[in-house]
Amino acid sequence: MNKTFSAIIMSASATLAAAAPAVAADAPLIDRPDFHSTTGIFDIDALEALGRVSAPCVSPDGKTVLFGIAYESLEQNASNNDLYILDLTAPGARPERLTATPKSESGAVWFDGGRRIAFLYPDADGAMQMWAMNADGKGRMQLSAHPGGISGFLLSPDEKHVVVIGNVKYARSAGDIYPDLPKATGRVIDDLMYKHWDEWVTEIPHPFVGDFDGNAVTNLKDIMADEPFEAPMKPFGGVESFAWHPNSEMLVYVSRKKTGMDYALSTNSDLYLYHLVSGETRNLTEGMMGYDTMPAFSPDGHYLAWLSMERDGYESDRNRLFLLDCYTAERKDITADWDYTIDEFAWTPDAKRIYFIAPKGGVIPVFSIDPATSEIKQLTDAVADFTSLAPVGNDRLVTMNHSMLRPNELQLITLKGKKAPVLSQLTDVNGPIFSQLAMPTVEKRMVPTTDGKEMLVWVVKPQNFDATAKYPAILYCQGGPQSPVSQFWSYRWNLALMGANGYIVIAPNRRGLPGFGTEWNEQISKDYPGQNMKDYLAAVDHVKAEPYVDETRIGATGASYGGFSIYWLAGNHEGRFAALLAHAGIFNMEAQYLETEEMWFANWDMGGAYWEKDNAVAQRTFANSPHRFVDRWTTPIMISHGELDYRILASQGMAAFNAAKLRGIPAEMVVYPDENHWILKPQNAVLWQRLFFRWFDKWLKPEKK
Repeated sequence: MNKTFSAIIMSASATLAAAAPAVAADAPLIDRPDFHSTTGIFDIDALEALGRVSAPCVSPDGKTVLFGIAYESLEQNASNNDLYILDLTAPGARPERLTATPKSESGAVWFDGGRRIAFLYPDADGAMQMWAMNADGKGRMQLSAHPGGISGFLLSPDEKHVVVIGNVKYARSAGDIYPDLPKATGRVIDDLMYKHWDEWVTEIPHPFVGDFDGNAVTNLKDIMADEPFEAPMKPFGGVESFAWHPNSEMLVYVSRKKTGMDYALSTNSDLYLYHLVSGETRNLTEGMMGYDTMPAFSPDGHYLAWLSMERDGYESDRNRLFLLDCYTAERKDITADWDYTIDEFAWTPDAKRIYFIAPKGGVIPVFSIDPATSEIKQLTDAVADFTSLAPVGNDRLVTMNHSMLRPNELQLITLKGKKAPVLSQLTDVNGPIFSQLAMPTVEKRMVPTTDGKEMLVWVVKPQNFDATAKYPAILYCQGGPQSPVSQFWSYRWNLALMGANGYIVIAPNRRGLPGFGTEWNEQISKDYPGQNMKDYLAAVDHVKAEPYVDETRIGATGASYGGFSIYWLAGNHEGRFAALLAHAGIFNMEAQYLETEEMWFANWDMGGAYWEKDNAVAQRTFANSPHRFVDRWTTPIMISHGELDYRILASQGMAAFNAAKLRGIPAEMVVYPDENHWILKPQNAVLWQRLFFRWFDKWLKPEKK
């Protein structure tokens, strides 16, 4: 991500605890809406009214689970997350609310034997800090006062130390170079990785280790002082990048110790062991060349487990589960004979089992593995995706699951020896909303591909489906490109909402998606315009043969790589589609190669640079860039892009829109000045949904014109 270090690193230190400021009595609260459906179907209003359940954390005695529920406010154009608890010892217990504050509490964990809760919350200046309250929600107090705030924390097992994530200065400002120009705004750039995802890289995160006495965080020390490297790694790294040894004397952290061009070209992160007393740091994964992430010590301290990718530069490589024997230093891949990629994992308290989740067969189940024998068992068979793993003793597990028809709710998995595990739903936060609605249905199809294989395709049908009627259809093209089309729930790309609006939704698990083995997942690399595009068309051709699909009214949509797919299909769909919609897509691959920031991604997936004339793979990639097929464009297209998207610049969408207009093709574009690769703000989200259906209804429902 960066090359020559010409930045100024500033180490911050120390903090004080402070009493919580009083919250104004008239401060606006974002709370559960009083929702009453006026349509009886799943519409935009129902989507926005849903509570968003997150982050289960089980108390030390295993009797209570702590979690969050967030709601959105269109009026305030914001969301708010409050904390709740649920009694695990009382079947049918209802959640009890702990907080009702104007700002979100997040990152909540138990401490002091379950008598208190620590969490993140803004201070009086709006900077995020570490706070605490009693288990009943009372006794609220601020624990840290780190300059500029923190983005996460992790207490040591003995609760005498804490690591917090704080930012340090990285890039030079004009005033650093010329102090007599303090108001100059020009950015002086001399290396790559000057921007990342949605921000200019002026600061980077560092781990600060300090003392903790239950009432204050003090003596914070930057354990990477003067190092120009991120820990955790941006943009998505957080406290899962840290692991305390059970003895509380050692801390493992994840870092990719590269800068500039070296960072931009490499995914080689490592695990580093820091000794609190000596201050020494040691690389535990030197020589392992891909991403090494998510360290976690076994509760007995015997092993360190982590997720490891094998190949440098390949960010979608298979995540293997590795163990390091802390006594012998032996490293072992305990999933060597398993052909799927792991998303996250958690140890049982007795260290005899590791739970993990992984895409497989179009869903994301929960598995367990015996670290001694590598025996893997699938614990769930629901048509659902599971996320979050919070063990309750050695035989129970709190998790969350969702599907295309329902967002996250808390679930309890109880192991029954040799019998099948029992799955129990713990919460029904959104039951009162869904009880008012007729919902679409989801069907699993196995569709033959053009190369003689089978592909899982999810087909969403409208509520009250009538097989004798004719429906318009929408092909959903996944992003990533290597992200699963599982039973995912999305507040932006919500397939149930598309179905509820009267569309048959076709969602293929095309080539390049995890859950169907390594070969299937990897096929897409260096073959963007190839087999996966044939898979899309095969799925459309299969489903449109159904008598209830109007083959003259089929659209296609997608974001990111899905947006690229739409631009490519625009010139190559051979009359299959009547309308298209692309968000944040790649239009010109030559421009994208030089405009993006993470060059490892471009090099791996595109095969190299477009000026490498003797590189047959790269030349094939760029010869098939979507912009080269504009002469074949005939289909109405809508284009959406955020101006803060530095992964795929908004200029890509603007170029595609201009091309369509110059070709005389009906086109519409919406640009979000304050959004990045995603559309996150509530009012923009509603605008997006309204424009989405306005566009497709116009072209696919002629009776509405």
